[in-house]
Amino acid sequence: MPSAEGAIRPAWRGIPREEIDWHPTVDPELCIGCGICVLGCGKGVYQFDYEKNIAVVANPLNCLVGCTTCENTCPQHAISFPSMSYLHKTIKKRGVIQHSRKELMSNKAKYEYKK
Repeated sequence: MPSAEGAIRPAWRGIPREEIDWHPTVDPELCIGCGICVLGCGKGVYQFDYEKNIAVVANPLNCLVGCTTCENTCPQHAISFPSMSYLHKTIKKRGVIQHSRKELMSNKAKYEYKK
């Protein structure tokens, strides 16, 4: 089961998840209650408000940083995310590139392409 709100989450590339403002926002005026986002998100970010017939972002910190699948599959364009430039600036500012390179090198057996 995905982490509940308030649970300790693993860091993303060395950055505590709570310090990264990355999660979807649902525009209730555009949402038609199809549930594609609720059913399609494997991280448990969404729940469904059956009274209002709309998707609700219930666990925003469960969202995988950089993922925009729900935004891309919403037929009403009711889902939005922070700009990719926000994410790119965070990557540069917080040393994510160096962290990723270090992780790749220390896990060579796991990630090496075998020809």
